[in-house]
Amino acid sequence: MRHTRPSILITGGLIAVLAASPLAPAQEPFRQVLISVSRDTDPNLIFRSNTASRDAVPECPVAWSVRKVRLTGGKQEGVDIVRVDNGKMQITLIPTRGMGIQMVTLEGKRILGWDSPIREVVHPSFINLLSRGGQGWLEGFNEWLCRCGMEWNGSPGIDRFVNSAGEETTMDLTLHGRIANLPAQEVLLIAERKPPYRITIRGRVDERILYGAKLELTTELSTVPGSREFAVRDAVTNRGGQRQEFEMLYHTNFGPPLLEEGSKLLAPVETVTPLSGDSARDVERYDQFLGPTPGFAAQVYGIKPLADASGRTLVLLRNKAGDLGASMRYATRELPFLTVWKNTVGREDGYVVGIEPGTNFPNNRRVERKHGRVPSLPPGASHFMTIEYAVHSGAEAVEGAAGQVARIQGDRRPLINEKPEKSE
Repeated sequence: MRHTRPSILITGGLIAVLAASPLAPAQEPFRQVLISVSRDTDPNLIFRSNTASRDAVPECPVAWSVRKVRLTGGKQEGVDIVRVDNGKMQITLIPTRGMGIQMVTLEGKRILGWDSPIREVVHPSFINLLSRGGQGWLEGFNEWLCRCGMEWNGSPGIDRFVNSAGEETTMDLTLHGRIANLPAQEVLLIAERKPPYRITIRGRVDERILYGAKLELTTELSTVPGSREFAVRDAVTNRGGQRQEFEMLYHTNFGPPLLEEGSKLLAPVETVTPLSGDSARDVERYDQFLGPTPGFAAQVYGIKPLADASGRTLVLLRNKAGDLGASMRYATRELPFLTVWKNTVGREDGYVVGIEPGTNFPNNRRVERKHGRVPSLPPGASHFMTIEYAVHSGAEAVEGAAGQVARIQGDRRPLINEKPEKSE
């Protein structure tokens, strides 16, 4: 089915028009170009910017700011960062790394993020995806939200498929695809001048190759000043002339303070399946997490989540005390699968848990195609995905979110598969 949502599609001409409106009526949103390859502008002129609500939207009762900087030194040399401070929550975006989110802090304290062994925000020019047997992606992996895709994601290895010419061919796929190591072509700040004064960072990332996929990611991160919530709205569009497969996985990674011994995942579940033999022995405890455990062997579980009457699900990670949590709400029609990656190793080695909505499970694309989990798009068509994130502080707020999960689950009992599904 062909979809259109022109409000989030970006072209060079649109960027130019939006940016060239200094005399726009007061009710029109404030707009500022942060990055653009399509403008005839010296990039040094937009190298650094700092926009505050008092200048852009003085009528907003909550002070906010958006700051763009370019990092220097080591492997982060040349990386662009956009920091959105909505007056309560601070969100750090990385346009240079596929519009990923480095971390989220609440009133200056990190709530969403993790302590990866990778300390710098690594520029893609230092990443060789083919290294270490196709696992070079790991040399830059330290984001809270890291997209995996768009042409493929999952385990590295050989994929066998029929190409556009009808010929059987092979491709050596690298871990989790290329999107996290592709810089954005266009980034735009939009601030509404009317309540609720929503702040939006809009971006575009292209993944194109001659004789191959021509995919475009258009994305919006939006938040209301003073709130503990934000949303990511993405569209993957096939800009080629032939039908094209795609895969998207939202590798969302949690460390302390949310992750600790006794933390728990609350999700409405239809089925749970271990995605490796090592995971099978603990499948009954797929939703429970250990403290830092040196030598822990990573475990991965695939979940088919349940949805409410509107077709949406809610996933919640809460700490041991039940007084801090983070949730993700999204439509299962858009993201039908959920992966849980347990990597509760020692702190020095990257103590983290991934909770990952996706169009597929993170197996090699060859395996996912066999199980019917590789969607495709006809020419010009788009697939839309929206995830609404919220931080819940205090026992009452966490219990409220947990109650919503329980209502979606209802009296339906999860089916827990004791063995992995066949991969070949």
